[in-house]
Amino acid sequence: MPASPASPRPNAVVAVLALAGIVVALMQTLVIPIIPELPKLLDASASDAAWAVTATLLASAVATPVVGRLGDMFGKRRMLLLSLVLLIAGSAVCGLSDALVPMVAGRALQGLSAAVIPLGISIMRDELPVERLAGATAVMSASLGVGGALGLPAAALIADKLDWHMLFWLSGALGAVSLVLVLTLVPESAVRTGGRFDLLGGVGMAAGLASLLLAISKGGDWGWASGTTLGLFAAAVVILLVWGWWELHTPEPLVDLRTTARRQVLFTNLASVAIGFSMFAMSLVLPQLMQLPEATGYGLGRSLLTTGLVMAPSGLVMMAFAPVSAKVSRSRGPKVTLMTGALIVAAGYGLNIVLMAEVWHLVLVSCVISAGIGFAYGAMPSLIMGAVPPSETAAANSLNTLMRSLGTSVASAIAGVILAQLTIDLGGFALPSENAFKVVMAIGAGAALLAFALASFIPRHRPAGPVAGPAPADGAATEPASVR
Repeated sequence: MPASPASPRPNAVVAVLALAGIVVALMQTLVIPIIPELPKLLDASASDAAWAVTATLLASAVATPVVGRLGDMFGKRRMLLLSLVLLIAGSAVCGLSDALVPMVAGRALQGLSAAVIPLGISIMRDELPVERLAGATAVMSASLGVGGALGLPAAALIADKLDWHMLFWLSGALGAVSLVLVLTLVPESAVRTGGRFDLLGGVGMAAGLASLLLAISKGGDWGWASGTTLGLFAAAVVILLVWGWWELHTPEPLVDLRTTARRQVLFTNLASVAIGFSMFAMSLVLPQLMQLPEATGYGLGRSLLTTGLVMAPSGLVMMAFAPVSAKVSRSRGPKVTLMTGALIVAAGYGLNIVLMAEVWHLVLVSCVISAGIGFAYGAMPSLIMGAVPPSETAAANSLNTLMRSLGTSVASAIAGVILAQLTIDLGGFALPSENAFKVVMAIGAGAALLAFALASFIPRHRPAGPVAGPAPADGAATEPASVR
């Protein structure tokens, strides 16, 4: 492994890590423009081709907490570099694929890079001056939404004008640029826990999460009452309960459940699930409203590229509000910032229920919701890092990222059921009704209000002292004042 830079430059570190986060977030929307064509492109059935999306979801869910823990143990920069290498390798495999199996394998490799964002946040905690930390972590956290929003129009344009394989060659090239920049400009932290990796805990978590997410993501295809779906849900419950018992009794657990049970960490993670749900509900509703035929009376009949361009400003708004979120967190505390963000998101969905007839309506709604997401996502790392020692930062942030992903997965499943059940008939085709979209918006608003309620149980902000900044080289840390 090449030596890391000796004296980090804060601006360069923030810019490079945020770029890496955006590149990884692009994986969310990379294949959206070609999903309808995947069965033909890969010579597979529609249900089989859907594994190109499901594989990324499962791989990212499993990799995020595991790689976060490995980062705490063996070096966060080292694991971030490994994640980017896996992204590049997965992109190359997909770029060379014309069949289902290699495509699914490549998409799984891309999913294994998902820990880049929590690892980047953890590197910032170790390396940046205290006064820069809140703003930098807010930007890094927002990169998850920014990459998804900006990726859709770019991917739609490439898929429309060029060979679809270029989607993956471009993602691989961006990954390679990020890799070189991290090698050149980002230092390796000396804060490490060492110890032995909890292999049994990793296997148990992987099995439990895979069972849960597979049931959620494929339940609509298999039937929610089918034996396969119910069996996977039951397996997830049993496996995760046994895994929890193991984590509480092993001396070096993969996830320190006692730390995650602290009130500040617990309620931040629960609120993250609800906020993740709200963010993804917008991503499901607005593009469909844009593309449905005008003959429905509420669809706007626009192309995928136009839809992507309409959604793109939301990513810029999210990034613009990240530093605002940091300023509010410094003056009023991250709890207030998270609660404010949740209320803004709920207000955005309320607007969407009454404003959905014009393109500018949807631009306005997406920007309001994204402003709230920018507030909320910017506050979460501060809340997590204010409650855990530096030696556990990567694992704790990775778990928080996983909680957001669980929220998006549940949103996809619930919205899918609602949009499939509340339909109208147009020319012999069943399309989601206007009421179906309004129900999903109302649920999105409800999830945001639930996040507000959960965040109200987070302890009031108290400065955490030096814990918020770079830690000593030996990794020694005291428990933050905010959770004593």
